[in-house]
Amino acid sequence: MEKIQHRAYDLGYLDTLSRQRTPIHRIDPRAKVITTLAFLAFVLSFDKYTLSALVPFFLYPLVIAAIGDVPLAYIGRKVAFIAPLAALLGIFNPVLDRHPIMMFDSVSMAGGWVSFCSIILRAVLTVGAAMTLIAVTGMQPLCAALDRLRVPRVFVVQLMFLYRYLFVLVEEATRMARARTFRSADRRGGGLKVYGSLVGHLLLRTYDRAERIYLAMVSRGFTGEIKLLQPLSLGARDLIFLLGWLVFFVFIRMFNVAHLSGEFILGVLRSVTIL
Repeated sequence: MEKIQHRAYDLGYLDTLSRQRTPIHRIDPRAKVITTLAFLAFVLSFDKYTLSALVPFFLYPLVIAAIGDVPLAYIGRKVAFIAPLAALLGIFNPVLDRHPIMMFDSVSMAGGWVSFCSIILRAVLTVGAAMTLIAVTGMQPLCAALDRLRVPRVFVVQLMFLYRYLFVLVEEATRMARARTFRSADRRGGGLKVYGSLVGHLLLRTYDRAERIYLAMVSRGFTGEIKLLQPLSLGARDLIFLLGWLVFFVFIRMFNVAHLSGEFILGVLRSVTIL
């Protein structure tokens, strides 16, 4: 339980990163949301055997993280936490698809391994871009942007509450687990029946706390609308950011930049060798 609490508070570090004053943080959240959604759509539009064409897409999260002063090591830990789930999705691909589609000298590579690597690569790109978006935007401005983009308000409010009160739920569960540990002797009282009772009490306490929170919010005038201290304003800088990245995505989707760069480098090396 302590590990779960540590991961929850580590996730809260995204809020700290989102309060910085970098040029990326000052971009309108709607422009960043649309750009990231376009990024995800382009990444997922490739076929399952694509590898090299996906490599240039790493430029987007890397540039955003660099300008937004987001630690790459922190984003990397979050991506590594999700990577095993992506690997689980494609774990049977090498077994089901054994037809060779790539050759390295005299060694052939089956299509199942290629598609497996492609799944991992897409997971790293999409999760990395999503985490970077939250780190340079913040969850509340992000939800406000979704609301302005006509995403159903019920979904947006639920997303905001899920993120905001995840830490409260983890803290409540940690307190209950710690109390059980202090009251148990010689590691007794840890069976399935005890844990089932803990989960039941946690749900009851969560429901009671959620009801009190809702009544407090309603008494303070909450109507479901997400309000920010600084209203959203889409300006020329935001449009340049959006259109610039969209043009870049279209370009690297139409042309395999990694393959073309490799051929160019090999051509230069051959010409140098001949000379």
